[in-house]
Amino acid sequence: MKRKILEYLICPACLPEENPLRLGHSQSSGGEISEGVLECGGCRRAYPIKGGVAALATHNVSSSPESLRYEAPDFLSAYLWSHYADLFEDPDATGAYSEWAGQISPVAGAALDAGCAAGRFCFEMSLKCDLVIGVDLSESFISMARRIMEQRKLSFRLKEEGRIHSERAFVLPARWDSSKVEFIVADAGALPFRSGSFSCVASLNLIDKIPHPLEHILEASRSARPSEAQLLISDPFSWSEAVCSPDRWLGGAPDGRFAGAGIDNVARLLSGEDRPGAPAWKIARRGAVWWKIRHHANHFELIRSLFVKAER
Repeated sequence: MKRKILEYLICPACLPEENPLRLGHSQSSGGEISEGVLECGGCRRAYPIKGGVAALATHNVSSSPESLRYEAPDFLSAYLWSHYADLFEDPDATGAYSEWAGQISPVAGAALDAGCAAGRFCFEMSLKCDLVIGVDLSESFISMARRIMEQRKLSFRLKEEGRIHSERAFVLPARWDSSKVEFIVADAGALPFRSGSFSCVASLNLIDKIPHPLEHILEASRSARPSEAQLLISDPFSWSEAVCSPDRWLGGAPDGRFAGAGIDNVARLLSGEDRPGAPAWKIARRGAVWWKIRHHANHFELIRSLFVKAER
């Protein structure tokens, strides 16, 4: 973990109080902390740093059936393909992450990618910001993203059919500055960052995959600067009762507070209609990006992810 992100960190278990985390016993080299513990002076909780990865989730979610699939090797390789297939010139690749990055204007300060998965958007954002922090609850995703960050290349197995696999490899473009990028394990619904930390916050294809989407949007807004900030939320709104109780969906309902389309409700939330007095966002633009996941050579998911870009 890069030492320079310590100034941003708070204990997620103490929210809404913002108690800073103190670095306890640790092993480090230069600006990198390889092993150690982060301690909260308020609740006394300790969060480990192992192999350079800080684990700042307040509870263990990896045992749930929905979460376990994100730790499976084939699921990881499917996301690696989705994030990096264009780098090894796969003819089926999309330019989704470059399109999302194109929505963000260069800005001084730090950026947050909530639900960063295998890390592609963070590397894209290294061209736009001074520091980029990616968070995800999947230890498998975060460990792989840090490996890519450190080695700047990867060779991985890709499922072709059944038990047949092939090898793919890619190298990060020289223009992406991995020294500006960090990845930690954290919950998008309880972000371990001080309020107003980020000039830019992104949440890509996450809202419909978490049990508390409203809390995530509120946390994303809290962690962003009160002014001179950008927010990008993009999602296909594929609501599932296996992931989230229907009474917590932000769309897909015929009546109730969040009746209608999810993207419209997200835009309304950001505009401050539901939270008078909170720093509101101005909707700069809306659109859609076609995103693709490859499960094997003959099975792809083609997903239209609707986005809203907001500024304040």
